[in-house]
Parts: sequence; structure tokens; C-alpha cells
Amino acid sequence: MAPRDLKIPEQRHPEKARRPDNPQPKKPDWIRVKAPGGKGYTETAKIMRENRLVTVCEEAGCPNVGECWSQGHATMMIMGEVCTRACTFCNIATGKPPEALDAFEPGRVAHAVEKLGLNHVVITSVDRDDVEDGGADHFAQTIRAIRHRSPGTTIEILTPDFIRCDPSVLELVVEARPDVFNHNLETVPGLYPEVRPGARYFHSLRLLQRVKELDPSMFTKSGIMVGLGEDRQAVIQVMEDMRAADIDFLTIGQYLQPTPKHHRVDRFVHPDEFAAYEKAAYGKGFLMVSATPLTRSSYHAGDDFARLRAARNKKLGLA
Repeated sequence: MAPRDLKIPEQRHPEKARRPDNPQPKKPDWIRVKAPGGKGYTETAKIMRENRLVTVCEEAGCPNVGECWSQGHATMMIMGEVCTRACTFCNIATGKPPEALDAFEPGRVAHAVEKLGLNHVVITSVDRDDVEDGGADHFAQTIRAIRHRSPGTTIEILTPDFIRCDPSVLELVVEARPDVFNHNLETVPGLYPEVRPGARYFHSLRLLQRVKELDPSMFTKSGIMVGLGEDRQAVIQVMEDMRAADIDFLTIGQYLQPTPKHHRVDRFVHPDEFAAYEKAAYGKGFLMVSATPLTRSSYHAGDDFARLRAARNKKLGLA
């Protein structure tokens, strides 16, 4: 049997192949971005290829890849390129991962971070429900490898939910002391069955709350997409739930449909509505909020981290 070709949508998302097509509406002007290119972009791509690294920028089809890569910022995706979940919004390949975790990957990631000279790095992953600890130790090893080679780099992680693992695996990740622990709620709870099957809203919320219990000094972050079919009241309720779990940083971005087989775009949310969400979120006590149509978890993450740290210092009277 020939290996899967992950560039072909039917092989990339076998579970979606029989779904009816959802029309992809024309994007409004405020979502247009420049095609990627230029010297910085090419250099970043070269470093990723040389170190055999996967990036969520490419795998998820992020609209900001041109801007970020031209500045040498790439979000590295560890633990392979095949995810054991099948969220209906996501463009990452799904199925049974063909390989075990690569013990040398943390070192390659650390080498790339050093080569890119990053002040701040974001490390994410696929879900690996086939691994006993969900990849928690692999995250910890990667954090330690980056610390060893680039002690001045701040580290942000965007983790799976570890839903099938012993609760103690979270301690492995927190003990490695990332600067920011991010786990995205992705959408409002009412849309979980159709948008994020396999995940549980209150489990994800509790995961972030436990991070704060294990290390109150660690920044926590989470994000949702809008335009999936939620209403304003449900978004405001998610903000309330996040603040009850003491989450510091909220991101809200527009959902963009990767292929006709993915969840449909319910609507394109106007920038004014994003501005209103940002204002509401700051009113609820978040230290940092990024709410724009093109906001993604790691978009401008380095600048945002500096602002996040400054906001906490101000709140503590240290500024």
C-alpha cells in the first residue's frame, strides 16, 4: 500500500472525504493578505527544512505566514504532522500517526531557535492520543533543550488537552517552566460536538486552571475563533469562564475555512465587532487581549509577551 500523500486533501483528511461540500464565501477586504515571499521568508523556510521541522504556519494554512516568516518567526509543531483528532475547522492532517515520537526532535527545535536568534518562540503540537502521556514529556524535553541552547529566549507552548492521560502528566510540562502556557478553547461550548469532537470544553478550561494552581506565576493563555455560528452572548460567557479559571491572555480571530470539506464559515465578523470584544475582555480583567480578524494564537506573540509581562508588573505595582 502506497504511503499517504498529505498534500492531497482526501488523503490529508480521510474522515472528511465523504462530507458534503460547504461553499467557501468570498473574503471581505479586511482579510486580504500579501502572498509570502522575500529574503527573510526564504531564510526561515531554509532553516525549517534543514532541521526537518514541521510548522503549524504551513500545516494549518495560516494567513499570516508571509509576515511572520519574513521576520524569522515560525511556530514549530512537534510530535509529527498527523493528528489523532479530527476537528472540523482544522487543516492539519488527521489519522493514526505513522511514527513514534522522535527523541532527537527537541534538539533540532532548539538548534533552529538558536539559528533564528529568536527572543520569543512558540511551540505547538498535534494531538497524540496514541502516546501514553499525550506527549507531555516531549514538550518538557523541548523546553529544556531550548533553555540550554538559548537561555535568553522566552518560551510559549500551545499544548493538546491531554484528555486521555493521567492528570499528573500536566506537572511534567509545568515543571519545565515555559513562560506562557497556552491551550485553546477554540469555540463556545455549544459548538463543541460539531467543531471540536473528541475534546471537552470544561476539561480544557480546567486544564488551564490547574496550570495556575501548579504555578501561579506562569502566564496562561487561550483563544477562540468566531464566525463558526456562535453568538455574542456565548463569546462573553467564554470570557467569564476563562477569567474564573484565572487565564491572563485571550486571543479572538476570524475562522477561515481551509477546504470545502471543512466546517462552513457562518459569517465574517466585522473589525468593529472585534474591537468591542477586545474592550469587553479588558473590562473583565484579562492582562492582554488580541482580537482582530487575523489574530492567531502565535501572531505577534513576542511583542504580546512583552506587553503581557508589563501589564502584570503594572498590576503588581512593579512598573
